[in-house]
Amino acid sequence: MCAIHGNRGVVYTGPGTVEVQSIAFPELSIGKRACHHGVILKVVSTNICGSDQHMVRGRTTAEAGLVLGHEITGQIIECGRDVEYLKVGDIVSVPFNIACGRCRNCKEGKTGICLNVNPARPGAAYGYVDMGGWVGGQSEFVMVPYADFNLLKFPDPNQAMEKIRDLTLLSDIFPTGFHGCVTAGVGPGSTVYIAGAGPVGLAAAASAQLLGAACVIVGDMIPDRLAQARSFGCETIDLREEGSMEDKIERILGEREVDAFVDCVGFEAHGCGCDHGKEQPATVLNSAMALTRAGGQIGIPGLYVTEDPGAVDEAARQGALSMRFGLGWAKSHSFHTGQCPVMKYHRPLMQAILFDKVKIADAVNVQVISLDQAAQGYAEFDGGVAKKFVIDPHGMVPA
Repeated sequence: MCAIHGNRGVVYTGPGTVEVQSIAFPELSIGKRACHHGVILKVVSTNICGSDQHMVRGRTTAEAGLVLGHEITGQIIECGRDVEYLKVGDIVSVPFNIACGRCRNCKEGKTGICLNVNPARPGAAYGYVDMGGWVGGQSEFVMVPYADFNLLKFPDPNQAMEKIRDLTLLSDIFPTGFHGCVTAGVGPGSTVYIAGAGPVGLAAAASAQLLGAACVIVGDMIPDRLAQARSFGCETIDLREEGSMEDKIERILGEREVDAFVDCVGFEAHGCGCDHGKEQPATVLNSAMALTRAGGQIGIPGLYVTEDPGAVDEAARQGALSMRFGLGWAKSHSFHTGQCPVMKYHRPLMQAILFDKVKIADAVNVQVISLDQAAQGYAEFDGGVAKKFVIDPHGMVPA
């Protein structure tokens, strides 16, 4: 048994605010039931995600008191009696999807919509609204259930710590960006448009290059983020500028459409040009249909919600968006939505990192901060900085 009893975590306290507070030390239990298949982790690194920002902005039904954090890398300090293939001291990546490994969906590889870990609906995640009530991992210690199934063990702990800035991104952002590209049909020679140059958009852009895309175009309205995309070879479009998107695409490609489109923005999308300051939640989806060639595919890793208390109109508050779906139907588009099934990708992406085939931390501009700097990190992230904030609760990440 672990003799440590103190724990602190990042807690959502209401719209616009988070605080680092003392929280309960994790136990190997789920409610009143012992969790013999779980482990307790000392958190090595845990990342601030754009999805966390939706809650902190008050754009979901999240209640105050929620411990945040679903991007977790940690070191095992205690194993339940039924854990067979992991041991104390292992450094592991935690998929943000919590999955039982037993249900029909898990057995089909659809671990993002496990049927047994959330009583409200399929799918669960740590520290996220309506995702099963699991305690988040922006903390010093966290409990992970179904450990043998869920966790990705790094083969060499010393090598893992040397590359931890990259490996920490395997819990969500890198697989999510990669999944967006795979579901958009990106392959050798593809032309790709990535909507959004936040961390997921930048990870998707790097993923498109890893998949062999000929040209990757990233659109955003924050200059620093566009500069970050250009730093590793992407073309960019400043969405604040006037003019049609087709014209802007044509100036880069000589054609008015792309082979593949990846939506890394989601439901808080804004208009382009003179409307760039106005929220238009369906604008990226409509652009996807306009800009993707007939027969092309559209990957949508960007988050869309069933309820949005801060939406611009009543329909959007219920998750009902005004899409020109007939255009997508006429062009025989394929749309791919939902959470990334992280376990489908995290091992091969780990290998790509360990064998230096991708520099994902450089692409998304990782910045390491302490747990006590979390509130500042949230504020800067919300301001649109071109950084991916990684929280180091115990000072374990090498300088």
